[in-house]
Amino acid sequence: MPKKVLIIGGVAAGAKAASRIIRRDPDVEVIMLEKGEIISYGACGMPFFIADMVKDHTELMNTPTGVIRNTGFFKNVKGVKVLIKTRAEEIDRAAKIVKAINTETGDLLEFAYDKLVLATGGTPVVPPIEGVGLKNIFKLSTIEDSVAIKAAITGGGVKKAVIVGAGLIGIEMIEAFKTMGIEVTVIEMQAWALPALLDREMGYLLGSFLKSKGVRVITSETVVRFEGDPEGRLTKVITDKNEIEADLALMSIGIRPAVELAKKAGIKIGITGAIEVNKSLQTSDPDIYAGGDCAENTHRLTGAKIFAPMGSTANKHGRCIADHITGQAAPFPGVLGTGICKIFDYKVGRTGLSEEDAREQGYDVETVIVPAPDKPHFYPGNAPLIIKLTADRKTEKILGAQIVGPGDVAKRTDIVVSAMSFGATAEDLANLDLAYAPPFSPALDNIITAAHVMLNKFSGLARAVSPLQVKDKLDNNEDFVFLDVRGPDEYETMRIEHPNIRLIPLGMLRGKLAELSIDKEIIAFCKISLRGYEAQRILDANGFKNVKFMDGGILAWPFEKVVK
Repeated sequence: MPKKVLIIGGVAAGAKAASRIIRRDPDVEVIMLEKGEIISYGACGMPFFIADMVKDHTELMNTPTGVIRNTGFFKNVKGVKVLIKTRAEEIDRAAKIVKAINTETGDLLEFAYDKLVLATGGTPVVPPIEGVGLKNIFKLSTIEDSVAIKAAITGGGVKKAVIVGAGLIGIEMIEAFKTMGIEVTVIEMQAWALPALLDREMGYLLGSFLKSKGVRVITSETVVRFEGDPEGRLTKVITDKNEIEADLALMSIGIRPAVELAKKAGIKIGITGAIEVNKSLQTSDPDIYAGGDCAENTHRLTGAKIFAPMGSTANKHGRCIADHITGQAAPFPGVLGTGICKIFDYKVGRTGLSEEDAREQGYDVETVIVPAPDKPHFYPGNAPLIIKLTADRKTEKILGAQIVGPGDVAKRTDIVVSAMSFGATAEDLANLDLAYAPPFSPALDNIITAAHVMLNKFSGLARAVSPLQVKDKLDNNEDFVFLDVRGPDEYETMRIEHPNIRLIPLGMLRGKLAELSIDKEIIAFCKISLRGYEAQRILDANGFKNVKFMDGGILAWPFEKVVK
């Protein structure tokens, strides 16, 4: 059993490992080094502090009982010695010594270890764009960053903010800025919002929602420079196509693993750029562990190595490392790339593989898009969800889900996470005995309905095309009937306008079969495509040769439509 454990990094993985090591073996001496001043804080809460939902940044550093997690707390409660403002400079693996520097005094320090834990986290990506050093251009990585951003806003003069990058932090910061009365522009170099989490049509739906909230969303553009006034304060963000006035900019392009210390020590870096680890989170040096945002993860479905920084994962890493160091074999099984965020009353959840990822991995991919309210239509407070479910036709296993909307996204995301974690098929998912009562879900939960649609596709009973495929057909002027089977009132309230559209309410379809060509391609749809599917089955039964429905109906149509 080791006598001395040294931990580099004191936020998530490091603090968790330190605390659990002492709980499991109080005889171990644990020292934690942190280059900053603040330890063990809830970094994911920083946008909510900036939005003033969390009144003081120290709340992000507290325990649930209100005790601040500082060096004294770790010494007196956890039995861990913590040195802040102490930056590790070099690892001497042969001598098992870490050389460090006190950043306040300049003193050089040395620490011996039996086991070493690297929890060095990640660093924000800030490309060398011209003018990036101007005042009021921020990143959001530490509590100090959040305090600086809030001070700039409360100091006055910030009317327009530009967020560079529509990733998770960027999306969450939209609401923070809007809450503070700031006009927001988001610039994303990819073609849709949250491109690392969402497929195109789901990202388009998120983008449409953001625009409805007064957010300017610019996609497929790249920032080329920042311009400022004579005092060096930001005034404009220049892209390859636009000039946007700005008083503040947030760089939210992503993070990269902080691996410089490990690399310098000759520790193996994986194909993702993060530190390579085994299932016990040991590095290429078995006496050195790595966890949190600096370490690679393994995807539970594919076995591929991925970089998936997440606070929840970092805490699990810390626990796994502590258990292994103190003698318990507790391999970490990997991750599913799960993520969730909230923006105004809209939520976005994703787990597993996207459709594009699944195709790249060689799966025989099938998808469904299913909108519906998260509670029965008659129950007050029901709110819509749009679910995209991805599965493998060969094995019928669930591969991933993306869920957007103001309804209960978290519940459905977590159901799919649980199902995939145990290798569930669409049939398994469809038969889950989920809790049901009208205040919580429809009689058949949204996820179960999505699984049923998937099974209908597997059996050939349902044939569908995605909204993206329909849009391509329309743009290419293909000759097909785009059959709207809703009622006239629904059509007047919300509709897609195109010469291919033909309105025949479902209840009238059987009486109007002669008005449709039996050989012509027909794509039916309604509000959510339940009636679109019914129309496909009616036409199939009457000898029509080429009929499909549009996945998700008009609610999942992410392109222009008339709404009254």
